[in-house]
Amino acid sequence: MGATDHEVERDREERNEGEEQGREGGGMGERDVEKGETVNGGGGDGDGDGGEHGREFHMSMMQRLNPTNPLRIHVISQVPSKAATPSPAQPPLQPRSTPTPQQSLITLNSRKYTNKMSLFLFCLHFVLAIGLVGFLVFKGVQGLIQASDRVKRKEMRVLKFFLPQVEAASLLSITLAFAWQKAFRVWPNFMVHFIMWCSFLTSLSAGILLICFQKASTDGVGVCLMGFAIGNGLYACWVTQRIGFCTKVLVKSLEPVSKFPDLNQPTYWMLGVGFLWMSLWIIAVLGALNFYFPPLTIIALVLSLAWTAEVQRNVVNLTVSRVISLYYLRGMQSSTKFCFQRALTKNLGSACLGSLFVPAIEALRIVARGLNLLEGEDEFMFSCAHCCLNVMQFIFSCGNGWAFVQIAAYGKGFVKASKDTWSLFKSQEMEEIVDSDITSSICFLTGVCSGSICVIMVAAWTFKVHQPFTATISLLAFFIGYLMTRIAMALPHACVSCYYVCYAENPDNRLFDKTIKDRQSLIKSGRDVVVPTPRVPRRFTT
Repeated sequence: MGATDHEVERDREERNEGEEQGREGGGMGERDVEKGETVNGGGGDGDGDGGEHGREFHMSMMQRLNPTNPLRIHVISQVPSKAATPSPAQPPLQPRSTPTPQQSLITLNSRKYTNKMSLFLFCLHFVLAIGLVGFLVFKGVQGLIQASDRVKRKEMRVLKFFLPQVEAASLLSITLAFAWQKAFRVWPNFMVHFIMWCSFLTSLSAGILLICFQKASTDGVGVCLMGFAIGNGLYACWVTQRIGFCTKVLVKSLEPVSKFPDLNQPTYWMLGVGFLWMSLWIIAVLGALNFYFPPLTIIALVLSLAWTAEVQRNVVNLTVSRVISLYYLRGMQSSTKFCFQRALTKNLGSACLGSLFVPAIEALRIVARGLNLLEGEDEFMFSCAHCCLNVMQFIFSCGNGWAFVQIAAYGKGFVKASKDTWSLFKSQEMEEIVDSDITSSICFLTGVCSGSICVIMVAAWTFKVHQPFTATISLLAFFIGYLMTRIAMALPHACVSCYYVCYAENPDNRLFDKTIKDRQSLIKSGRDVVVPTPRVPRRFTT
């Protein structure tokens, strides 16, 4: 009897030691996942049998989350031992259908580089762009020092009346970018309505101001801005019914941001690098005036700047998406630093490909919506709508902006991630909901609002000091303001994307409420109306 008591006491001590080692191993495992390293599953430091118990404890520890704090792993106190016998009152544990922790870790820590061809093309383009900008900066300085008096006067005029306004527009756009992002995080309900109509008013005001200058070049830019403002106002009226649900999702998706104090650091880095690159780029435009074919050279510089800025935005998108998606999918608090490094290395190719693909998809989406409205007017427009909708159906299955979540979380390529994400939406019957989401439109209009404010400031300044540059600098200021703001708005956009995609992957996760389920119920019952992205009508597919 005494020997039996002694063995029970010894088993209880071994069980307590296993729990303490498991807690320490759980913390190390979480940090390893954040860094993209493999997890050591050893829980015991004794003989082989003790190591087996440590591995079993580690596996059981990762099976479920702490119900009171989703950021901590719930430790299962019951650890099998040699002398322990199953209680007859407790039924045997059933095998789980979820993937094992080792499989999940391998998937989450993919070390492959995605979309290598796109990564190679972007790196090649960026090396050429650096070389071209460096050469044009040299030509600009050479023109100021060694060129003829006529060329010197021309470059000095550009340097005096062009460079200060563009630099001011860059600083103003960065300031507005941080202001908009902070406002969206603090007052999301108010900002959705505010941006919808503020972009209308600012673009309309900028257009009217340029027309008041009464010059042919400024009149053309002003008419374009006024036309966009009219379309913006019509769009704001059209999506009124969808704003309520958009704000609910935005508020809910921004809740995890407060758990990651350094989540905005990638945005700071990208905007800082963007400002430095913009300053060199402006001087390169000055040097392009002394190079062959100045218009073509400047167009090439503009296209390079647009692609680079979009890649910067998607790097921020991938970083935030990995941090937030791992929080939703695994309940873990990842390191923003390591997620940022991953986005700049392994997932950079997908960011490069998506930067080219997603804007084109959004443009085709707008065209498809317009043609869908004219589908029944005449035979020619009907044929165009039919063709365009077929193309849109294929494109949406191969490339969409929602793919960045699975690229960041699982290391998939852009096309595969797009297909898998859309399959998830179909399996959860969420196509209509994600099609009617206006978060991307809100982020776009925020960029338009910043660009219009930059136009108002720069146009008034330039018209006062040197009128011939007014139209050119106004276009450039709008372009800079839009790009810088879109980089900052990648954070709320990524949070909303993670909310939809992670919900589609695991709708029963307790981190999600019934917002999407209630919306689906309303749509199925016919009490809510959505306007999805136009697709081929069913009568043509049967």
